[in-house]
Amino acid sequence: MCTGLYTALITPFRNGKIDYDAAGTLIERQIEGGVDGIVPMGTTGESPTVSFAEHKEFIRKVVEIVAGRVKVMAGTGSNSTSEAVCLSQSAQENGVDSLLLVNPYYNRPTQEGLIRHFSEIARSVKIPVVLYNIPGRTGVNFLPESIKTLVEACDNVVAIKEATGDISQMMRVIELCGERLTLLSGDDNLLLPVLSIGGRGVISVLSNLLPADVKKIITLFDDGKIDDARTLFYRLLPLCRAMFLETNPIPVKRAMELLGLCSGEIRLPLTSMRAENTEVLINAMKEYGIPL
Repeated sequence: MCTGLYTALITPFRNGKIDYDAAGTLIERQIEGGVDGIVPMGTTGESPTVSFAEHKEFIRKVVEIVAGRVKVMAGTGSNSTSEAVCLSQSAQENGVDSLLLVNPYYNRPTQEGLIRHFSEIARSVKIPVVLYNIPGRTGVNFLPESIKTLVEACDNVVAIKEATGDISQMMRVIELCGERLTLLSGDDNLLLPVLSIGGRGVISVLSNLLPADVKKIITLFDDGKIDDARTLFYRLLPLCRAMFLETNPIPVKRAMELLGLCSGEIRLPLTSMRAENTEVLINAMKEYGIPL
């Protein structure tokens, strides 16, 4: 079951190429932090700017490094159904545990188009599929009634990363799909509210930086220690906001660079973090107690 903390892993680059030494360090740090899973090649992993060859190779390497110690949920979505099928089948062959499929972006399909897109990908593989609904990035919202139709048609569609920012819509998804579909927060800023309505975890950007702390919020909540979970959540909230001072993954990559864990190299059209925002980020990290 896709529950708990999954880290949306950054893709470290050096001199224009993927830095696998740094990737290994980052992954070990995540596992030591107690995450339930790692998500390579999602939005945070800059999947739109890597080649097909890089995409497939990075997922294969991540599976090798993880070596079954936590789950691997590979980002294999695309705005082309056939490309998403190709990436998904490759990831399955390389041993991932599940797939993360973002809404088709730019071409703005209808609800029928979304259902048919995800159905075709899900039926092309045998492993669990996690939907990723993020209208702010893709220009299209996968509506709860359409999600229910898809879930009823495809047994391996098991979860959704919900990043609409609309709690009412998330509640409607849970109302319609019940135990058939696990809902995960796609926004660190909404982790606690999503848990409170029946969400089962988060696919997190912030956990690149603080895996154990983000995991602890979920553990405390699941253990019924709601006040403790709330206290930690609000302590983390300024850092959650700092992760989105600029387009993700610009801030989190800068934060990881500040910790000496990887290069801050990022691929165009994304650019390095502006100096004034870096200052805000550094202050948020220091105030939380992160040594720099």
